[in-house]
Amino acid sequence: MLEFLFSQYSDYATVDIFLEIIAVLFGLISVFYAKSNNVLVYPTGLVSTIIYVYLLNKWDLVGDMLINGYYTTMSIYGWFLWTRKNDNQIEYPISWTTKKEKVNAFLIFIVTILFVILVYHWFDKFKDWTAYVDTFTTGIFFVGMWLMAKRKIENWLLWIVGDFISIPLYFYKGFTFSSLQFLIFTIIATFGFLEWKKILQKET
Repeated sequence: MLEFLFSQYSDYATVDIFLEIIAVLFGLISVFYAKSNNVLVYPTGLVSTIIYVYLLNKWDLVGDMLINGYYTTMSIYGWFLWTRKNDNQIEYPISWTTKKEKVNAFLIFIVTILFVILVYHWFDKFKDWTAYVDTFTTGIFFVGMWLMAKRKIENWLLWIVGDFISIPLYFYKGFTFSSLQFLIFTIIATFGFLEWKKILQKET
């Protein structure tokens, strides 16, 4: 069983395996903070995403690298928004998306997919079915991160879908630790949605 799960790491440098484990751990810590509506989601998340940018670039996974590069940028943006206050009140509390934000979210999804398609064509990456799935999940994750930065409760629904799809995807790619991370992410995201919903109901 262990050989089936981890045999793909036999050709990896020890330092890369170590870095992936650190990225996974900080990624999990970050999601736990997000579930609790704690701003520490961002500094802990930055550790994970920066490491993944390095690893995914080294492993020539362009789409995944772009996602984590975007996560890094949006983590800084989200960190800024979550700490903003107006008259000592949080300026961006947990809330549902407005109609305008839903339109913007859809546009971000479409633009992201078109951008990834162009990038994949440029680097000639459409050689495997995973590239097409990557394109779809990248769109989902881009919108999810944008909604989380604005503390919109629907971000959790997108994480659930994207994380669930990523479980077999990352295992197929040979990243067992990351695949297990997405399994845990899916579970945490489900509880995150329920917890944010309770917080929102108490505040209204």
